[in-house]
Amino acid sequence: MKKLLSLFLLLPVLAFAQEKKDTLWTTSGNTTLNFSQVALSNWAAGGKSSMSGVMMLNLATNYKKDKVAWDNSFDFRYGFLKEEDVDLRKSDDKIDIASKLGIEAKKNWYYTGLLNFKSQFAAGYNYPDTDNAISKFMAPGYLNLGVGMDYKTDKFSALLAPVSGKFTFVTDDDLSAQGAFGVEPGKKSRAEMGATVKLQLVTDIVKNVTLDTKIDFFSNYFEDPQNIDIDWTMKIIMKVNDYLSANLITQLIYDDDVLILNPDTGSEVPRLQFMESFGVGLTFKF
Repeated sequence: MKKLLSLFLLLPVLAFAQEKKDTLWTTSGNTTLNFSQVALSNWAAGGKSSMSGVMMLNLATNYKKDKVAWDNSFDFRYGFLKEEDVDLRKSDDKIDIASKLGIEAKKNWYYTGLLNFKSQFAAGYNYPDTDNAISKFMAPGYLNLGVGMDYKTDKFSALLAPVSGKFTFVTDDDLSAQGAFGVEPGKKSRAEMGATVKLQLVTDIVKNVTLDTKIDFFSNYFEDPQNIDIDWTMKIIMKVNDYLSANLITQLIYDDDVLILNPDTGSEVPRLQFMESFGVGLTFKF
């Protein structure tokens, strides 16, 4: 947890220092802390005391000079839940770092190279079982590299990368031995060749309400190309004032290589994953 908090605090400082050093860089971002708490004592209606929280950091650092554009984004989330008679549990966990280096071809179009890394900070469990982790940092970890064309405006980006590589890492020995996340049992990584499409839209819906949505597609050319991997995140940020905001976050994932238990059949199959989070808290922009 100390490493996580240090990372949240250090990145804005580094970004701000870079912006001051070189005016060709533009930096923007925000840190949000959502927290909720319920305390009950002799409560006739029943219930449990609980508390929960989510920490979020979104940072963008972009470089532009002549025909060269370099866009970098950092999206981190970590959430927890604590009930009175249950140990602290993780409720949200995300690392998503993307970098695009482009050379302008013509207005709004760029020849672009992509690097995208995704993983998580801490171990995850199928609660109430806390003895056997089902995920950890770099288990899985995903690295996507690609080259193609990027269409960009102030609010919208569409990257089409017909030459793309997706690398899946499972560095934990136990999860690797199970063949988790599509790697062969005993192996620590898996490589795929295919096509990547990344779309992102950031726009104001109404005054003080911003929509930030991005969706990634990946198709493996050589193995079931019709089974397309999808990672779609949507954030609606509702500004109350300079320091308070409400945030609705949803994430939908489909990965044909990730097998999840189907309770109806008892078998493990690829399934649609969905997460939703809503919170009100403190927001600091920089």
